[in-house]
Amino acid sequence: MLEKKRQDGKGIDELRIISPSGESSCCGGSSQEIALLEGDEIRTQVQQYYADRAENLNSCCGDSSQNLLYESDLLQDLPEDIASFSLGCGDPITLAQLQAGEIVLDLGSGGGLDCFLAGRQIGEHGRVIGIDMTPEMLQRARSAAERMGIKNVEFRKGFLEQLPVEDGSVDVIISNCVINLSPDKPAVFAEMFRTLKPGGRVSVSDIVSSGELPEQIKKDMLAWGACIAGALEMDEYVHGLEQAGFEEVKLVAKSGEGDLLEKIPQNSLFSASITARKPVSYGSR
Repeated sequence: MLEKKRQDGKGIDELRIISPSGESSCCGGSSQEIALLEGDEIRTQVQQYYADRAENLNSCCGDSSQNLLYESDLLQDLPEDIASFSLGCGDPITLAQLQAGEIVLDLGSGGGLDCFLAGRQIGEHGRVIGIDMTPEMLQRARSAAERMGIKNVEFRKGFLEQLPVEDGSVDVIISNCVINLSPDKPAVFAEMFRTLKPGGRVSVSDIVSSGELPEQIKKDMLAWGACIAGALEMDEYVHGLEQAGFEEVKLVAKSGEGDLLEKIPQNSLFSASITARKPVSYGSR
């Protein structure tokens, strides 16, 4: 479980963002504000945000010519344009400790990088399913898979709140800075639980907050797409997974360089590694 290092009841008055590059986020500073959005409106804004990025080669985090989120050996032999294109905030692949033959589900697969890395580790007898709602991202990922001749990865169009995946069919769920984009996170957590096999595990990198976000951030149109406005408070994230039925839920704060932090950053948005497990006994009589 998460150990809190802040006083309860404190919100975020002055927002600080710890980005993967160790610098202030490229996604902040927008002056565009809108009224609090309904779910469909949020989804439309997020979809357009990532469609624009799919059609550009730039990563939103750090230098687009290199990827600082992963150890270099993970990216070895990947084409540079694929290895450098990441819109994530961490490394869920190393966190997941994938095994040969496993079935992996990637929530918000984007350009496909995490799917391709997972596919290497689970081998020809395993399978990776990437889910994304943005046609431009799906096209980019499918084109990359075809170019590299990858056969054990597929990409499906769908929403995290209604996954096009069978009940109890996957061993591991990964996700990289995407769950925060959903306007209905309880539905996402419920879908994660539904699609995992008993004993299946969750390995997620995401942006969370250590205080309630200011209203002006929640109303910021670009902040939704930029993994800011939708960030859950850290305790709420843990509780949400537990309410969905998961056990062994852990949330660990990471620094801008990806190192574990001994204390939770106060009044900040930060990257976190989140792990959980579906009970082995689920569904047994």
